[in-house]
Amino acid sequence: MSNVLKDLKPNDVFKYFEEITKIPRGSGNEKGISDYLVAFAKEHNLEVIQDKALNVIIKKPGTSGYENAPTVILQGHMDMVNEKNQGTEHDFDKDPLKLRIEGDMIYATGTTLGADNGIAIAYAMALLASKDIPHPPVEVLVTTDEETGMSGAMALNPEHLNGRMLINIDSEEEGKLLVSCAGGVRTTSALSINWENSNQEAYAVIRIRGLKGGHSGMEIHKGRGNSNKLMGRILHDVLSTIDFQLVSLNGGAKNNAIPRESDAVIALDKADLEVVKAKVEEWSKIFKNEFKVSDADVNVQFEALNSKFDKVFSKESTKKAVELLFAYPNGIQTMSMEIKDLVQSSTNLGVVTTVENEVHYDSATRSSVKSLKYDAVDQTKVIAEAMGARFSTQSDYPDWQYDANSKLRKVFEKVYKDMNGTDPEIVAIHAGVECGLFKEKFGEIDMISFGPNLYDVHTPEEHISISSTQRMWDYLVEVLKEMK
Repeated sequence: MSNVLKDLKPNDVFKYFEEITKIPRGSGNEKGISDYLVAFAKEHNLEVIQDKALNVIIKKPGTSGYENAPTVILQGHMDMVNEKNQGTEHDFDKDPLKLRIEGDMIYATGTTLGADNGIAIAYAMALLASKDIPHPPVEVLVTTDEETGMSGAMALNPEHLNGRMLINIDSEEEGKLLVSCAGGVRTTSALSINWENSNQEAYAVIRIRGLKGGHSGMEIHKGRGNSNKLMGRILHDVLSTIDFQLVSLNGGAKNNAIPRESDAVIALDKADLEVVKAKVEEWSKIFKNEFKVSDADVNVQFEALNSKFDKVFSKESTKKAVELLFAYPNGIQTMSMEIKDLVQSSTNLGVVTTVENEVHYDSATRSSVKSLKYDAVDQTKVIAEAMGARFSTQSDYPDWQYDANSKLRKVFEKVYKDMNGTDPEIVAIHAGVECGLFKEKFGEIDMISFGPNLYDVHTPEEHISISSTQRMWDYLVEVLKEMK
């Protein structure tokens, strides 16, 4: 198998990064990468723990002169978001990612790259394998299932770790030190379908394509289109003009990613095909105007189908499914009054799926204020239940609040200024990182998050800067040297 990154520096970081891109590791499929990390630790004669959740902890003593320094935890997650472009042939359960270099950037071809958060694993492995980097005692913690619920962090036994300073390597902008994040919760509304035999003459599919998508926390403020909500607007308008019945309604792949695509298969009178086609063309123009800056490539497609479907949603089920989609909360709910330009609360309708006798509407709600998180959830619940849907929540995780007295942050600030002559930017983000859970589990723990420049994470356009990876590696090495 080719080694695309073999000539890049730092050599060990990119060597290990490329190795892990060959191992399938989508959320829920982490056994292979977890076992790989255990084997790596044993090969290097390091203490290793693999728990029932497949979290891996690898411990390395401090180097000469650092034996009695406080233990530092280096932390990242092993799972990645599996997204691919339409038409890309890639099996995330078995195929290695196909890497390519374009200038200063590394991409995977047609799929997500998994630099979120594979770069943390690569940094940690390079440090663990090193023989000449001074550092305090280190505990590397690599968790599972961060992307879909943080169940790995939730299952973690804090007694397995001695460190009370934690460096999370899951941030995506060089020069910014993350010191606070939002908490979150996932919600599902399940709307029952009454199926009936189809008496319709014609069938068609409406497709939404060309949207950028993106991380539902980090990029919720960029005004990008949500394909599920756009489909709701189209179907609501069409239903006010003609009668049709849904055959299926599907959009998005992950509830923590802004959905890029949506498909609605409908059954209708043959005479109404041209009406719907005209409506679709009209909405395509509307969306191109509304998103001409943030999502200029958005387009809506209409195709009459030769297929016939035996079963369709009843007219009442069609109406409820469309109205719930149209009314479903989505987007920014509140902005912070304390931190400039910080989204405080939001909801992302990430996935809509037709599953047997139900339509499922899956959302990710985030907030840096606990009460506002639950307020947004309650609003969604009221709307869902008013439509007759069954509502549930999953994967509730806490926020991480700013610590004004962080000693770890002061070390990071000092080293950054020594290296660059300028101060780093101290930031909070509207996204969930596992630090909130660690704070809840460990109590008194000093934490910070940093990382190299990543772009378009959770999309097939995800890429990472080579030069930034080098600079942030050098930064981490210098920080560890400082921590005697």
